[in-house]
Amino acid sequence: MHDPTPTEALDAVGRLEAEQEIPEQMRADVRLLGSLLGRVLRESGSTGLYEDVERLRIATIHAYTDPGSEAFDRAVRIADAFSVERADEVARAFTAYFHLVNLAEEHQRVRVLREREGQPERDPRGTIAGAFAELAAEIGADAARERLRSLRFHPVFTAHPTEARRRAVSTSIRRLSSLVDELGATPQGGSAERRVERLMLEEIDTLWRTAPIRAEKPSPQDEVRAVMAVFDDTLFTTVPEIYRRVDDTLQASGDRPPIVEPFVRVGSWVGGDRDGNPFVTAKVSRKAAAIASEHVLLGLERAAQRVGRGLTLDATTTPPSDDLLALWDRLRSADEEAAAEIAKRSPDEPHRRTLLLLSRKIVATRTRDADLAYRDPEHLIADLRVVQGSLAQAGAARQAYGQLQELIWQVETYGFHLAELEVRQHSAVHATVLAELDAGGARSAQTEEVLEVFRAISYIQERFGPRAAGRYIVSFTRSAEDLANVHRLARYAVGDTGTVPVLDVIPLFETFADLQAAPRILAEIVDHPEFSARLDATGRRLEVMLGYSDSSKDVGPVAANLALYEAQAAIAAWAQEQRIELTLFHGRGGALGRGGGPANSAILAQPPHSVDGRFKLTEQGEVIFARYGDADIAMRHIDQVAAAILTASAPSNEERNRAAAERYAGIAQALETTSRARFFELVKAPGFAPWFATVTPMEEVGLLALGSRPARRGLSVESLEDLRAIPWVFAWTQARINLAGWFGLGTALEAVGDEAQLVEAYAEWPLFRTMIDNVAMSLAKADDRIARQYLALGDRDDLAALVMDEMALTRDGVVRISGGGELLANKPVLQRAVKLRSPYVDALSLLQLRALRALRDAPVDAPADPEQQHLLLLSVSGVAAGLQNTG
Repeated sequence: MHDPTPTEALDAVGRLEAEQEIPEQMRADVRLLGSLLGRVLRESGSTGLYEDVERLRIATIHAYTDPGSEAFDRAVRIADAFSVERADEVARAFTAYFHLVNLAEEHQRVRVLREREGQPERDPRGTIAGAFAELAAEIGADAARERLRSLRFHPVFTAHPTEARRRAVSTSIRRLSSLVDELGATPQGGSAERRVERLMLEEIDTLWRTAPIRAEKPSPQDEVRAVMAVFDDTLFTTVPEIYRRVDDTLQASGDRPPIVEPFVRVGSWVGGDRDGNPFVTAKVSRKAAAIASEHVLLGLERAAQRVGRGLTLDATTTPPSDDLLALWDRLRSADEEAAAEIAKRSPDEPHRRTLLLLSRKIVATRTRDADLAYRDPEHLIADLRVVQGSLAQAGAARQAYGQLQELIWQVETYGFHLAELEVRQHSAVHATVLAELDAGGARSAQTEEVLEVFRAISYIQERFGPRAAGRYIVSFTRSAEDLANVHRLARYAVGDTGTVPVLDVIPLFETFADLQAAPRILAEIVDHPEFSARLDATGRRLEVMLGYSDSSKDVGPVAANLALYEAQAAIAAWAQEQRIELTLFHGRGGALGRGGGPANSAILAQPPHSVDGRFKLTEQGEVIFARYGDADIAMRHIDQVAAAILTASAPSNEERNRAAAERYAGIAQALETTSRARFFELVKAPGFAPWFATVTPMEEVGLLALGSRPARRGLSVESLEDLRAIPWVFAWTQARINLAGWFGLGTALEAVGDEAQLVEAYAEWPLFRTMIDNVAMSLAKADDRIARQYLALGDRDDLAALVMDEMALTRDGVVRISGGGELLANKPVLQRAVKLRSPYVDALSLLQLRALRALRDAPVDAPADPEQQHLLLLSVSGVAAGLQNTG
């Protein structure tokens, strides 16, 4: 067994690059960033670090490109031979490399998106305008316009702990991204190019020197501020640009009232989700709402000033309307000194001076100056409409419906609250508190805190408007009483003299049994007096949330997906009968085991009437920054999702899903029953829970300072009941097994047996196709060689064999059904991304394994070795960066 010669090493690297067919510009970015990192490692790392990184890198690439060779064993030996200190440095180097590759891939995506701009015909279902054209051809232009007007996309950002990298690292990467942009626009060979490369080198050196993992868990306030960065950097300006792009496509003149009405609503659980998180208190919720309001009002203030300064239209060419003059008089009488100064600077520019004075009212709203502040965003919109109407009446239609319209869209989308804060709490907590209140004894700290939450909701609604807070989600809803309890608690909280907050109480059905019981529970609760009154007040609108995570951990990914489809179909049919406008709220995670995967294909696979132009889902962890951190990518993501929402409600799409569900009902039943039995064979085996904790870094993941919420509801690892879905998925992902995303499917496909029918189902049944494609992605990121190494940490050969046999069976079945001879053959871009990363992830996995072995081999009563523990946590962060959708 010999180390590869330089020629063999170069051949392995060359084969890897050649097989992936990397676009030339992306290849150049990766090589430049990689070479700069190599220089930093030589300059700033310890002696010989660069050479050791290269040895492990080449070994894992060689093992990946030539799996039948002895190269994998050689890579294991290299990783095991490092000192702990050197292994720590190598892990940091590979993690930094992943951040750079992710950046390069993001830039490539942006290049492709910019090339496609203005070419919706290349992907008619991939844009709102293209979807609208298809829908209009099917149901008529007027009906399609009505669907467009009622369109709603509602992402809800959560603080669920799946973003493994520090915010400082994210900030450094964002600065580096700007430099890569600048380099692309800089002439080659001159001093300007050298300057940018020098700045890039400085930034990569900073990235290398920055500790990659947090020393302490972030507080809920830290999490709020992290999410605010996404609003400030992209969403505040990107969303109105999306509206504009669609409107320009549908009516290119630019001098007419817009067709598009704001269809994005943003929600947030950050600072509101207290299910299992004792650190989210009523005080935190108040603070979260205040921080969000501060951010949006600052944004609106700046936008209004910018638009106002640009309205230098003379009264002679653009005479003001009577309504505008009346508005100016009202504003002037309330703010005389400022009005005089503005009028002096803009004596014959009535629209400019009015809008500049309006911006002062926005400032007063933010600083809580009661004499000038707006009472609510509707009053600001009304004033902006007066300015817009005056411009249009004077013939300045382009100014009326240009940047001013975008400001109006921003107010309509974000109000004065930015994100609609949602509260979530466990049904068992409500029941415990009510039992104590009904008993009439002394109130515990928990009871006082639960009641204070309702007072906080009232406060937030009064200060920032009713949209600022008001959705209350009951996790583990198992009866109508669980929902009615929320209204009882609200009355207890305010007593006889207070104002009961306006609440939309949302059931969250999570487990397999709860999903099946959902229609019955809903039928009962709508007759409850307060529920019925709220339905009447909202035009019979109702939200129902479905949990993907716990249902998957409960019965396995295949049975959970099918159960979720059946629950949606039943709930949608019930809502149709009851004349209820239903919005299904999808509690999806980033990982495939938690309902992750491409959102647009999932939307198109939903049951009839379960979308109806409205789609709401959770966005969390690394997914938030991957989808919304870059303006171009955020625009494309929202465009794609909104297009899918429109298309999903088309009669042809609904009929296709209905017919496929009926035709393949027998297959669905066989898949559900067999996969669930296979899943239970594993997770209900005696000793499974402690074995799982041994063969994965599940316990250690809980030590990583990912988020403020604890990883478990309880303390025991003897049962999976109290283990949250995120560490369940995260741990299997880190072990390169990804079991939560696929286990049971192979056995289920084999039980169906009829391969021709399964291939036909893949072509005709959207739900099945989405499931198979997501499993293919999950398996592509797994690695059976490394999986075996993790499974060998336990002493249960029977369970290890069960996992590996099912992995092989599932991989074989998925490849045969999807075609192409290997996983993701029908998705070349995704396949390229996975294959490009895999050898480098392998290197980090080998470093993680050596640390995990050392920790597992230590005496039970001995304290954990801090150096090995640190190495393990570093590798966890690196693998998360390499695989991307970890939780």
